[in-house]
Amino acid sequence: MLLKVARTHNLAKLPSRANPSDAGADVFYCPTKKVFTELQPGESAVLPTGLKVEVPHGYMLEVKNRSGMAAKNSLVVGACVVDSGYSGEIFVNLHNIGNTPKTIDMGDKIAQLVLIPVVQWRSFPVEEEMLYVDPLTISDRGDGALGSTGK
Repeated sequence: MLLKVARTHNLAKLPSRANPSDAGADVFYCPTKKVFTELQPGESAVLPTGLKVEVPHGYMLEVKNRSGMAAKNSLVVGACVVDSGYSGEIFVNLHNIGNTPKTIDMGDKIAQLVLIPVVQWRSFPVEEEMLYVDPLTISDRGDGALGSTGK
C-alpha cells in the first residue's frame, strides 16, 4: 500500500525500512530550532519528525519502539496513535527510562510507524450481569489479570 507523505520542511527524512520485510518504517528526529535534545533519566519529550502522513480511512499508524533504542539506550515510545482523521505533523513521545542522560541528534532514528487496520465498533450498554452470558472465547481465564496465567 502506498501512503502519501509530506515533509513540513526540507530537512525531514521520509520513513524508511532497513529491510523490505520489516513491519515498521523508521522515522527520524527533525527539529526546527536546535540540532539535538537531551533527555534526563525519567524525562520525556515530544519530538518532531517533520512529516505529515495521509492515513487512509479504516487504518491507523501506530508509533512504536525501535527495539535497539529500547534495549540499548532505554528510550521508549509512549502511547502514540495517528488516526486517519489527523492531518498534522507526526510527533514521537519519547521517554528515557534509563539511569543516564541520553542525547538525540537531528536525523537519529527515534521510532517506527506501523500501519494497522482498524475495526470500527460502537458500545452497546448492558447490565453487568449480562456480560459474558454468551461465550465469546474458548478461554476460561475470567477476570484473572497481571500474571494470572502463570509463567
